[in-house]
Amino acid sequence: MQILIHKHMKINPVTHFEIPYEDKQRMAEFYEKTFGWKARMLGEDMENYVLVTAAEANEKGFPKELGRINGGFYEKSPNKPNQYPSVVIAVEDIKEAMDKIQTAGGKILGEPWNIKGYGIYVSFLDTGGNRLSVMQPTMQM
Repeated sequence: MQILIHKHMKINPVTHFEIPYEDKQRMAEFYEKTFGWKARMLGEDMENYVLVTAAEANEKGFPKELGRINGGFYEKSPNKPNQYPSVVIAVEDIKEAMDKIQTAGGKILGEPWNIKGYGIYVSFLDTGGNRLSVMQPTMQM
């Protein structure tokens, strides 16, 4: 098997994971008891998102070890497609990433939105129908 790599294409890292929930307290307790993850419940202004520390973090909340990621839980909604665990890919320019996704046959889900203090975010479907997201961080991830 041969892997095709574009010579001048920058590799965009997976920076975050997301898992949908129906009951955020139950979800947080499960992952804390099972894997030792720590959850920080955000309010309605942040759509009841739950930030999850799944790797030992520094004082700013970022993983101490290179290659480790943290994540979050988001509330399931009947009007959102493909609510399954997914990953978030960091990109330098969200508009450029959206163009590349569409050119390669993917589908953008909605409009990008600014997550206060974190970055600009949008979800997409890849050519296999998998939901993922891209984020242009406003801070060092």
